[in-house]
Amino acid sequence: MAGMPTIDTPEWVRHAVFYQIFPDRFGHSERVPKAGHLEPWQAPPSIHGYKGGDLLAVVERLDYLQDLGVTALYLNPVFQSASNHRYHTHDYFRVDPMLGGDAALEALIEALHGRSMRLILDGVFNHASRGFFPFSDVLENGRDSAYQDWFHIKNFPLNAYGGGELGYDAWWNLPALPKLNTGTPEVREYLWRVGTYWLEWGIDGWRLDVPGEIDNDEFWREFRRRCKAVNPECYLVGELWDDADRWLQGDQFDAVMNYPLARAILGFVASDIDHDEVAKSGFHSLPRLDAAAFAAEVERQLGHYHRAVTEVQFNLLGSHDTPRVRTVLAGDDEALRMAFLLLLIFPGAPCIYYGDEIGLEGGHDPDSRRAMPWSQEAWNRDLRAYIRRIIEVRSGHAALRTGSLSVLYAADDLFVFSRRDAEAVFLAVLNVGPARGEVALELASHEDLDGEYHDAVAHGNATVRAGRLLLDDLPGRSGLLFLRA
Repeated sequence: MAGMPTIDTPEWVRHAVFYQIFPDRFGHSERVPKAGHLEPWQAPPSIHGYKGGDLLAVVERLDYLQDLGVTALYLNPVFQSASNHRYHTHDYFRVDPMLGGDAALEALIEALHGRSMRLILDGVFNHASRGFFPFSDVLENGRDSAYQDWFHIKNFPLNAYGGGELGYDAWWNLPALPKLNTGTPEVREYLWRVGTYWLEWGIDGWRLDVPGEIDNDEFWREFRRRCKAVNPECYLVGELWDDADRWLQGDQFDAVMNYPLARAILGFVASDIDHDEVAKSGFHSLPRLDAAAFAAEVERQLGHYHRAVTEVQFNLLGSHDTPRVRTVLAGDDEALRMAFLLLLIFPGAPCIYYGDEIGLEGGHDPDSRRAMPWSQEAWNRDLRAYIRRIIEVRSGHAALRTGSLSVLYAADDLFVFSRRDAEAVFLAVLNVGPARGEVALELASHEDLDGEYHDAVAHGNATVRAGRLLLDDLPGRSGLLFLRA
């Protein structure tokens, strides 16, 4: 349509496997000095306590990440803050000293790029903190502050530490998080400069926190224009939990965190769901889906956005804002394996939340932010090996990254689909029910699928003859990935 923006998304993201790191909880480096009062590393996390993780620890563990198959990192906020999660920003132009400061981020960027890996940072631009210097100025000087129009001030005096009406707008009415007034030109320029400054440093994109609460499309259009002027291939991802058509027209974000896909996958593979923990999170609920309902939701999602968007969607099963995926699935390891299979072979860029690959558990915040256990005795090593193998297959075949997806069968407990391009044809077969046995299915497709297939992840074979899928043995509660020989 005339006048519609071009949909142009970063090519590298189509081939990326992301890994999300909560910096305070991933690892310690002896090279970074720490404050004295830290929680024990393996003690249950608290709301306000620090474990003392840092960015040089990430550098020191890049071999681990590359061995898994990770090619890109998403870090929760790294800027100076008085909170372990660092969503309470004090200084947008300074990396928190406890994380190793600017030098540690510079070392991480250099190490990542030296391995052809990428980095996106968390941009928290809707709200700042009580420690943000313009807000401190308002607290000190009241009506005489030069910065009062940087915020949504209602009346003085401000009650920034409780004890009455706040006197200003804050995110979720939390006193520690004053909302920035992006209607003020100086605020807009400040935030746009933050976006370009760190791209000039060498980061590869931004994950944008609660961007829908900056209800101003032109703010985000200009943010995109300026960021893409610095790095045309930078990746801009919005944290939006539902359909996001407004932001994915090619003029604002490249993609969003694909929570709708996570809901669908978890609702399909689960034999049981920890509804109490789910209800505390942004998921709110996870409806159970049979194969037909799952197929309908998959096809709806794949047809919802332009293909250039779908291929770079930030796909995930969970994050710092949800319970751990193994906890959501009530400890069902078969469901966990099926969920990861779907995540890693669907169109889009898959992201693994740190520790999920070894079966780390945890309820809602702060329990979902446990410290990474580096003793392998605490790992589900079979799960990690399984995920590593799927990533290896994905990385070796463009069909699993940019090929077409066709649903071939969806009824009761069985879901079958293909990923294919001119070079390879894959069939994925999922059986979420307990029954095991021989399978003969009429595939609903006009594609040329006939041939012999071998299991690309484990061992086994399948045949498609005259559009009919034949399997000698399909285990219950399992997912299989076949490659045509």
